[in-house]
Amino acid sequence: MPKYLELKEWLLRGMLDGRFRPGTALPSENELSQQFQVSRITVRQALDLLRAGGLVSSHQGKGYFVRNISAMQDLGRLQGFGEMMEPLGVDTRSQVLSAAVVEAPAKVARALNVKRGDGVVKIERLRIAAGVTLSVDLSYFPLDVGRPLLDLDLQRVDIFKLIETDLGIEIGFADITMSVVEAGVELCAPVPAVDLPFTPGAPVIHIERLTYAMDGRPIDFESLYAPAGSHRFKARIPRW
Repeated sequence: MPKYLELKEWLLRGMLDGRFRPGTALPSENELSQQFQVSRITVRQALDLLRAGGLVSSHQGKGYFVRNISAMQDLGRLQGFGEMMEPLGVDTRSQVLSAAVVEAPAKVARALNVKRGDGVVKIERLRIAAGVTLSVDLSYFPLDVGRPLLDLDLQRVDIFKLIETDLGIEIGFADITMSVVEAGVELCAPVPAVDLPFTPGAPVIHIERLTYAMDGRPIDFESLYAPAGSHRFKARIPRW
């Protein structure tokens, strides 16, 4: 492994295990250069990788400071949570809060093109990166899609990947809407042994996503709730 990648991995491990906490400064370029017996150019390469991933910020004359881990969502590409976090080299997992067949509420029925009260599969998860809960996801699926998912590894594998590899359904596109809402009581309700990242009345990012198979059939209606600051978004937008 090149020296700059070794250094980047060492710094990242320190950020994940708590040695370098959000808001604190990393060791200086000189300190890292001496400690690892590498040039300052090599040190900067490592730090630039962390900055490009949004894990650190730099301030001229003051050094590099650790940022809170956040998910970067490219609005020009349909990605699962693990795919978003993979470039950062951060371990991700899900904690399944509930997974069951329920009657479709009116809004879910319209989205999935089923009748109100028809059976759909509801899966509620926490999305966790490096031990930090970044969002609560509530997803609904038609029965023929959702039931097989209940028997698969929902904790360690993105649902998009399970749909494509295990179910053999090619995902085509998604419609996404985003808004900022206040955290309501139901979102902040305590869950046993779960540390939810919300406080009542605090601003929360709400992302609603309806995903379609390649043939145009809706297969996944999802509401994602995330604390402000835990997600960032980018898009390339043409002028015309």
